[in-house]
Amino acid sequence: MEKLDNNQIEAHLKSLAGWSHENGSIIKKFVFKDFKEAFSTMTRIAFECERLNHHPDWENVYNSLTIKLNTHDVGGITLNDIELAKSIEEIVSNS
Repeated sequence: MEKLDNNQIEAHLKSLAGWSHENGSIIKKFVFKDFKEAFSTMTRIAFECERLNHHPDWENVYNSLTIKLNTHDVGGITLNDIELAKSIEEIVSNS
């Protein structure tokens, strides 16, 4: 998998509302109704991560979930991260 340059990353982020490019990752914070909704969404995301064999750095505090995506093997952002971000958006929108 090839590391994307800054221009490529920014172009992809135009189709990912709320995602930003910071410190070598693409990042988004989600806020849910409560902990149960946040955790159940995390569980659905976890199954998708396993399917794609690509896993996020994430942090959950009560009803918020912050997700950071990058590809450790190449030391940056790849199309795998973009694909996973799109899948996450679909999961969250169907929650």
